[in-house]
Amino acid sequence: MTRQPRLEIEYCTQCRWLLRAAWTAQELLTTFQKELGEVALVPGVGGVFEIRLDEELLWSRKAAGGFPELPELKRLVRDRVAPGRSLGHTDRAGTSPET
Repeated sequence: MTRQPRLEIEYCTQCRWLLRAAWTAQELLTTFQKELGEVALVPGVGGVFEIRLDEELLWSRKAAGGFPELPELKRLVRDRVAPGRSLGHTDRAGTSPET
């Protein structure tokens, strides 16, 4: 049984991005404890690092040219699962260029 909303982080096993994906999942689960039903880590290949919420693509490393900055990613998730909710200092922080 899948719990909603379901967030997926697909990461490249060849690039060894499991730790990055797990850290991202931890940060999102900590911030959205009540709003997210499930966070899944999905192994992939070919340099993939994509984040989907209920099958909607929120972030693609290839399309964006880098990894998401955490404040930006939290805002993208918040806008879909808890619109209007304050993210505290994350809302006030500027974003830095993707790496």
